[in-house]
Amino acid sequence: MQTYIGIAAVVSDRLQKHNEGGSPHTSKFRPWQLVCSISFEDDQRALEFEKYLKTGSGRAFAKRHFW
Repeated sequence: MQTYIGIAAVVSDRLQKHNEGGSPHTSKFRPWQLVCSISFEDDQRALEFEKYLKTGSGRAFAKRHFW
């Protein structure tokens, strides 16, 4: 299973773009399926959490709680 961690204002639009091949980095792993979506009121907190999830401990956290 391939995982993708990212930020989007409208998650459904972002997922559709990935599944239509709109991103060269993710198009080869289509189709994408949404497993988890977390909302933040503060953009900075969202960016910090995304950055954390892309670390080793963040991936371990996600694997324990989301996958």
